[in-house]
Amino acid sequence: MTDAPNLRQAALDYHAFPKPGKLEVRATKPLANGRDLARAYSPGVAEACLEIKADPTTAAHYTTRANLVGVVTNGTAVLGLGNIGALASKPVMEGKAVLFKKFANIDCFDIELDQNDPEKLAELVCALEPTFGAINLEDIKAPDCFTVERICRERMNIPVFHDDQHGTAIVVGAAVKNALFVAGKKFEDIKIVSTGGGAAGIACLNMLLKLGVKRENVWLCDIHGLVYEGREIDMNPIKSEYAQKSDLRDLADVIHDADLFLGLSGPGVLSPEMVKKMAPQPIIFALANPTPEIMPDLARAVAPDAIIATGRSDFPNQVNNVLCFPFIFRGALDVGATTINDEMKIACIDGIAALARATTSAEAAAAYQGEQLTFGPDYLIPKPFDPRLIGVVSTAVAKAAMDTGVATRPIEDLAAYRHKLDSSVFKSSMLMRPVFEAARVAPRRIVFAEGEDERVLRAAQAMVEETKERPILIGRPEVIERRIEKAGLTIKLGETVDLVNPENDPRYRDYWETYHNLMARRGVSPDIARAIMRTNTTAIGAVMVHREEADSLICGTFGEFRWHMNYIEQVLGRDGRRPHGALSLMILEDGPLFIADTQVHLHPTPEQIAEIAIGAARHVQRFGIEPKIALCSQSQFGNQGEGSGKRLRAALRLLDAGNHDFCYEGEMNIDAALDPELRSRLLPSNRMEGAANVLVFAHADAASGVRNILKMKGGGLEVGPILMGMGNRAHIVSPSITARGLLNVGAIAGTPVAEYG
Repeated sequence: MTDAPNLRQAALDYHAFPKPGKLEVRATKPLANGRDLARAYSPGVAEACLEIKADPTTAAHYTTRANLVGVVTNGTAVLGLGNIGALASKPVMEGKAVLFKKFANIDCFDIELDQNDPEKLAELVCALEPTFGAINLEDIKAPDCFTVERICRERMNIPVFHDDQHGTAIVVGAAVKNALFVAGKKFEDIKIVSTGGGAAGIACLNMLLKLGVKRENVWLCDIHGLVYEGREIDMNPIKSEYAQKSDLRDLADVIHDADLFLGLSGPGVLSPEMVKKMAPQPIIFALANPTPEIMPDLARAVAPDAIIATGRSDFPNQVNNVLCFPFIFRGALDVGATTINDEMKIACIDGIAALARATTSAEAAAAYQGEQLTFGPDYLIPKPFDPRLIGVVSTAVAKAAMDTGVATRPIEDLAAYRHKLDSSVFKSSMLMRPVFEAARVAPRRIVFAEGEDERVLRAAQAMVEETKERPILIGRPEVIERRIEKAGLTIKLGETVDLVNPENDPRYRDYWETYHNLMARRGVSPDIARAIMRTNTTAIGAVMVHREEADSLICGTFGEFRWHMNYIEQVLGRDGRRPHGALSLMILEDGPLFIADTQVHLHPTPEQIAEIAIGAARHVQRFGIEPKIALCSQSQFGNQGEGSGKRLRAALRLLDAGNHDFCYEGEMNIDAALDPELRSRLLPSNRMEGAANVLVFAHADAASGVRNILKMKGGGLEVGPILMGMGNRAHIVSPSITARGLLNVGAIAGTPVAEYG
């Protein structure tokens, strides 16, 4: 564990280098010449101004306001640091803005105001309404925060949300909902003891009442003990609403038979002796940071069945506001909500809670390697890096806003809206949509050679949930079942997925005899065939496809491409089928780019290059994209007589001799392929319009190198590689593939065979 001095210096360096701070402003439109300047500023900007003056709602169309949040504070209650002032709070507010951008692509300005009078502070915030689509109040001390939020909500026609109150309350609400589910208890029956009468504590109690808790079952304590009727010290109207008519005075007295302890106070407030007095299977939310009201190990020492949450990331069930605020603002902004009401907050709670009960995403599992992410006592709420949050939670919030009449820009198609949100985090989602739709038409049986791999298991889970395909896993059942349980998946061998056990399968004799018959005159004896069908899962999968027990094979999560291809060619390379190229789809920030041939032919002939181009065009069309194929070389339109240019020119002649329904051109450099203006200067008569979206190379080294550079340095996401020429009967992935990547290849394999070459 990093020691405190080193951690402190690392944090300071993080904020200081390579440039001070965590934010910068970037233009979203080009400003490269006088024409751009005239549109961005005078005189063109006047047109946008006049449109907004005539119709204020058009500000959402002509400015960033509809996606702009103001994070506002006066620095009077910053984290656990207290009243450190507006200026010292700026790193926190910058950090909040970064989280908005990272998790929900919402732009933010952080605004630190040197004003401690709550009414004057509220006036300043209200004056900002023309700038922002919503306001996030942050780190304002209680009870001033209640006053500021009330005034702003009354006077402003945009959402105003004090995250310290409502963000905490929403995440606590979701966690409590699931904790009660695990414990078999109900909101209306439980007794709650809470410590902390500040903004977050009161907001959490208010939310729990809305979820069904009875006010008479809530016992609120603060530094002075129980909040009771008649108490005068350190009271305010908000706190008084929870005053109990009781002679009890201390936390130790009121904790007896409590089902839920909710701590938002300070370290060491709850003792093990107090935990002993709580109800069976107590729920303990010790949320003080960095040191909770009781450490989890101390609580479990006296209550082994306790369900525990903290505010720390090094224990299970971290109650973190980042599960809420980016996504509730995303939904509110997208429908032009005038406020964030209780229905929207409860929709947020329900979405977060339901997501934790669902199967854990592969992406979250990758981000939190080594942690158990299976719903239960130690996994009540999803992790912040679960990419499904934005789709699930923001859509639920948007729907609630529309249902309650506070949306000024209702969304007509919520399913399409959710898909768009998912596409913002799953980069392949939008491009893969037509492929997934084709895969849903008819159920197909996809066999995975490496069925014990966790990535394969997660892909199989997603296939069961998202398509009609029937996954078949090759592997040892005891290993697969153990890994399914560990990953928290719901797929079941023999029910939702099928199994081939290479160590003991009733079809073993059929398989080795089939393989032997295919390979008997290629040096494979019966003994070798038996050994291969016991140990070589790629060969087993290929035999299954050959025997029509599966429709397509996916292999390659480990091992070398050509090793797998050897067995695929042996078994499935018949009836005119043979691998003639590997096509990789690279999803980049500015759109898709296909690369071929990255694997099959090291030094393709002109005939093979033409075949690769034809196959690539056919596959690209399956994504709903019009192929524009560039034959790429160091040679440029005939300026080099030998080398790859010679083979590409020959391939071009072969293509010209055919009747093809796609655009192609070459040979040319990559920059000419991607820059139509440059290409037009070099060859004004070239037949291609716009940028190429398929690059075909005359060397596998070149194609593979471009693919890997785009993936590692260009932020590209690879879909594939797609094995062309095998009638969609087999695909060989790369060992670096993710579970999402396997799902994408599974969808490609799930398209009916007639659709592919």
